Amino acid sequence: MSTVIKKATLISEEEYLKGELTREVRHEYVDGQIFAMAGVSPDHGRISGNIYRKFANHLENTACEPFISDMKVKTSTGHYRYPDVLVVCDKNFINNGYVTQTPTIIVEVLSRSTRKIDEKDKLLEYINIPTLKEYVLIEQDYADITVYRKSDDWRTTHYFLGEDIHFESIQVSLSVEEIYYRVENEDMLEFLESKKTDSI
Repeated sequence: MSTVIKKATLISEEEYLKGELTREVRHEYVDGQIFAMAGVSPDHGRISGNIYRKFANHLENTACEPFISDMKVKTSTGHYRYPDVLVVCDKNFINNGYVTQTPTIIVEVLSRSTRKIDEKDKLLEYINIPTLKEYVLIEQDYADITVYRKSDDWRTTHYFLGEDIHFESIQVSLSVEEIYYRVENEDMLEFLESKKTDSI
C-alpha cells in the first residue's frame, strides 16, 4: 500500500468507521490512531491493476470476488487495513459491506516507505486470519514476488521473470511477466529486450 501519514489523535473504532464513509482520503486504523493513505506511483497502480484484472477474469461466475484498494480488512488485532488487492469467497462482509474479516488471498505492492509495515506488521496480522491462504508481496522497483502460503506453514517462495506463479487459493496461474505488464523497472526492460533478441 502507499505511504502512510500518522495522525496523533486517538479515536474509537466506531468513529473511524463512520468517518471513512465520508472522507476523501482513505485511512488505516491501528491502535486507536488513523493513518492517511497517500497516492501511489504509476508502476504501483499498474501492478495492482494487472493482478486485479487477471483475478477478476478468472473468478467470473464463481463465489469468489476480487477487490482493489477500497475494501478494508479487519484483522485479529482489531486493526483495519486496506490491501492493494484481495479476494473474498464467502461474502461475509460487515459495516454495510465495506469491511471483511474473511479474505482468501491478500496482495500488497511494496514501496520503500511501507516495506517494514507490509513485511512485518501486516504479515503477522494477516497470517493470523483463519480464512487467509496466501499473502503476496510484489516489488515495484525490481521484479521479485514473494508468496507466503498457509499450506506451506507460511514459508516464503520467490518468483522472478520467466517463471509462473500458481495461486492455489483461487486456482489460477499467472506469469511474473503478466503481473509486471507495462511496468518500467530495470528488470522488466532488460527482460523484454532479451525476448526481442531471442526472437531474432
